[in-house]
Amino acid sequence: MNNKQRAFLKWAGGKYSLSDTIAKMLPKGARLIEPFAGAGSIFLNTHYNQYLINDINADLINLYRTLQQQPEKFINDAAKIFTEQFNVAEEYYQIRAQFNATTDPYQRSLLFLYMNRHGYNGLCRYNSKGGYNVPFGKYKRPYFPEKELYAFAEKAKTAEFVCESYRDTFARAKDGDIIYCDPPYVPLSKTASFTSYAGNGFGLDEQADLANAAEEVTRDKDVTVLISNHDTIWTRKIYEHADKLKSVKVARTISQKGGTRNKVSELLALYKPS
Repeated sequence: MNNKQRAFLKWAGGKYSLSDTIAKMLPKGARLIEPFAGAGSIFLNTHYNQYLINDINADLINLYRTLQQQPEKFINDAAKIFTEQFNVAEEYYQIRAQFNATTDPYQRSLLFLYMNRHGYNGLCRYNSKGGYNVPFGKYKRPYFPEKELYAFAEKAKTAEFVCESYRDTFARAKDGDIIYCDPPYVPLSKTASFTSYAGNGFGLDEQADLANAAEEVTRDKDVTVLISNHDTIWTRKIYEHADKLKSVKVARTISQKGGTRNKVSELLALYKPS
């Protein structure tokens, strides 16, 4: 049995624990399209010949492209800032300021990885001006994901990375493609609406529109779509035209200490070509 591959990034709502269940629900096909890639756990733990990987977060896609094109150089350079010297608040805030000031794609990809592992709780958050604003995480020894970076770089040989809206990514689908969508989840409570990781909200209108996009593409093309979300009355309503709904319990870590783990029901909605 193959070992599961972990993503090299910490990511809110990452799909590592659900990847087996999702992989089983995805049919065979030539290419897997992911309009909401996140940390890439489904990309890493499925076996398609080709992948089209999109995310609205430009820094994330820039990092993936850098790792795809210059894996050795990138991993060697990244290792240099994963040392004790750089694991202090002053250095972190200096690097964050440097990241916000530069437009150099290679520099931004290095610093983005550093901040993901050294910032608070692996969050990715921007202010209204587009500045990265996650505070220092105070970890004793942040993990340098060398093995995971190499594994991602190897897998990236089969992928095309794009940064665009999910509607534009859906428009690229061809007969025989499979689409897996992992959108920012519908909040379970009014205080839990953490949906703006790319600096732009993904509200209820977008949630409903994504379900419409799934219905349209499966009607017009020989394409299968799988969407994951929280299992709520509202998501069951918007996915009512799916061919199959599956509910799964997932342990969700809320706090930095991992002490408050509670089981949350997630919903998988499968749309088959008509």
